[in-house]
Amino acid sequence: MKKSGAEILIECLKREGVKHIFGYPGGVVLNIFDTLYDDKDIQLILTRHEQGAVHAADGYARASGKVGIALVTSGPGATNTVTGIANASMDSIPLVVFSGQVPTMLIGNDAFQEADIVGITRPCTKHNYLVKDVKDLAKVVREAFYIASTGRPGPVLIDLPKDVTAGSAEFIWHEEVKIRGYNPTYHGNKYMINQAAQMIAHAKKPVIMAGGGVISSEASKELKELAELTKIPVTMTLMGLGGFPGTHKLSLGMLGMHGTYYANTAVQNSDLLIGIGVRFDDRVTGRTNAFATNAKILQIDIDPTSIKKNVRVDLPVVGDVKNVLKDLLKALKELKEQQWDAVRNAWLKQIESWKKERPLTYQFVKNVIKPEFVVEKIFELTKGEAIICTEVGQNQMWSAQFYKYDYPRRWLSSGGLGTMGYGFPAAIGAQFACPDKTVFDIAGDGSIQMNIQELATAVINKLPVKVAILNNGYLGMVRQWQELFFKERYSHTNLDAGNPDFVKVAEAYGAVGLRATKPEEVEPVIKESLKIKNRPVFLDFVVDWKEKVFPMVPAGAAIDEMIFDEEEKKEEKKLKAVK
Repeated sequence: MKKSGAEILIECLKREGVKHIFGYPGGVVLNIFDTLYDDKDIQLILTRHEQGAVHAADGYARASGKVGIALVTSGPGATNTVTGIANASMDSIPLVVFSGQVPTMLIGNDAFQEADIVGITRPCTKHNYLVKDVKDLAKVVREAFYIASTGRPGPVLIDLPKDVTAGSAEFIWHEEVKIRGYNPTYHGNKYMINQAAQMIAHAKKPVIMAGGGVISSEASKELKELAELTKIPVTMTLMGLGGFPGTHKLSLGMLGMHGTYYANTAVQNSDLLIGIGVRFDDRVTGRTNAFATNAKILQIDIDPTSIKKNVRVDLPVVGDVKNVLKDLLKALKELKEQQWDAVRNAWLKQIESWKKERPLTYQFVKNVIKPEFVVEKIFELTKGEAIICTEVGQNQMWSAQFYKYDYPRRWLSSGGLGTMGYGFPAAIGAQFACPDKTVFDIAGDGSIQMNIQELATAVINKLPVKVAILNNGYLGMVRQWQELFFKERYSHTNLDAGNPDFVKVAEAYGAVGLRATKPEEVEPVIKESLKIKNRPVFLDFVVDWKEKVFPMVPAGAAIDEMIFDEEEKKEEKKLKAVK
């Protein structure tokens, strides 16, 4: 029996286990939306912007581990997805984005609302398709899900001309997927793994550096076992937070530009750096010719193109992180004579001294709310159990530093692309994926306005998402750089005069608005927000506008050349030395 292209699409989504789609209708996708009208198995969540739809699908994917789905129309609908797709690509998030397209006979004619979205997104998708025949649709959808979710995950786009979704064909489901030239390596080379075990056994000052690949591979359990067995401290990249428990005694927190003093110092003094599911990006390494110069580097990653891409690597192991760690643990356990406590004791004592020397901290000021204090209170009152989404900037870094992530998929943040406006729609997606969990978006007063229209989405769907706005009246991170490196010339970063009343904005949409202007008001406001179960809440925290994120590694410096709050007066001397 033949089905329409739209019916084939929906049937494919059901077979892939899809329950939620984030999207926005338009002329060339009306066949699909009409098919969804009577469907009881799939819920389409109407966002208020296509960028919001892709970010919501992204947040859904990160929180659930499933493939996130977005559906938009052609032309501007499709082009509005590009930022979200690029964001997912940089952070290796599995998405399938369906875009409408003008009928096949009009493609290339500059038809109304036509855009070459396949060409536009080719650099920022793992793969993409233009379906020209309805007979190919089911096979293409099956391949798209397979590509998005296997190997190093990523976004796949499928462009659907109107005549393809309106046409009809026999529905054929392809259980097995084979794509010539696409064969991810899931198991590491046994010789390399045995070599890695020997390197770990002989190292006196090793450090594990865990990245987003640990989350993608669901390898947190294996990572914890490895660290505890070998007594190796663990630092995490921004994308790796939650891959290893943040409250664990072996945790060093985050490393890099705004990483902890002890994480950066440990990496720079290590003799073996074990990179697991990381790509060694510039925010982690600082100046690469000064990065971990005393260490041998072992890199484990499923993507061979990430190996040796940014730093030298002494021993590469290509494979799925979970599988490689299982084999590595087996090899290490066979080294029965190894006394890990004796080998690591001096190194762990040194790290403890660094932790005591410069812990993450901030200075209290009477009657002034410090943004770090807000994040700490959210951690305390949620008992570390919440899903934390962030925007980008100071709010993101404070959230990474002062909330301790003990579980994977509880930290959702735009890492590679650094997308302002990501956090709120991502929080909406996460709340759909995990309806029983508390979801916070920790935002800045600048970034929350990038996709503030999604308040309507949250209100209509009765989502209890909490948005903690660290309102300092500035584009805070840019202002920080202007203060430190541009002689306090605050060019176009002051938002205070044009900011809305966020409480009134929330109320105008039908949400709840709360505000705190003094430190003693912070806890009651958070507690009040946690009582609200069927509406989103904006929490407007009026924070210290002068507060900066420290430690900080200046651009072009090594990661152990950090600026600290109490050393602000020495920054010019430090920067001259760096130059």
